[in-house]
Amino acid sequence: MTNEKFQEMVEQYEKLVFTICYQLVRDYHEAQNLAQDAFVSAYAHIDTVTEDNLKAWLARIATNKAKDYLKSAYNRRVCLSEDMSEMDLIRAENSPERLYITDEGTGVIRQAILNLKEPYQKVSVLFFLEEKTIEEIAETLHRPKKTVQTQLYRARSKLQELLVKEGVQR
Repeated sequence: MTNEKFQEMVEQYEKLVFTICYQLVRDYHEAQNLAQDAFVSAYAHIDTVTEDNLKAWLARIATNKAKDYLKSAYNRRVCLSEDMSEMDLIRAENSPERLYITDEGTGVIRQAILNLKEPYQKVSVLFFLEEKTIEEIAETLHRPKKTVQTQLYRARSKLQELLVKEGVQR
């Protein structure tokens, strides 16, 4: 298939593919991304389909992309509030950061951070001990900013549980 033919196919079916993705994920921007991924995948495998099955084939690709997205760990993340800054997180009462900053239980907290399992240990060491920003951590670990925020959120919860068990927090 020539590039011109492919472009015509995209123009003809872009609304269908987007609609399928949007109906499944219910997120306009993510549906746009998934529709684009569907066409990239279709381009890579265009030689495997006949013109008779093109519409159904594209619909199946779009459906599978959306289903894969819904199953992914990225979609199951815990969303932090968009307007919650790092300083808001640090100011939280009895947070691991607050205890660390006030030197209450520093050794226990440091050990608790080092005992966390991946991926929480790396982000915790970088954030709590090395005092890097979320942006710096995302760049260092080659992860999306939202992934780092989610991992910090979960690491914070795990640290609080550990610290309660150790008797450092009430």
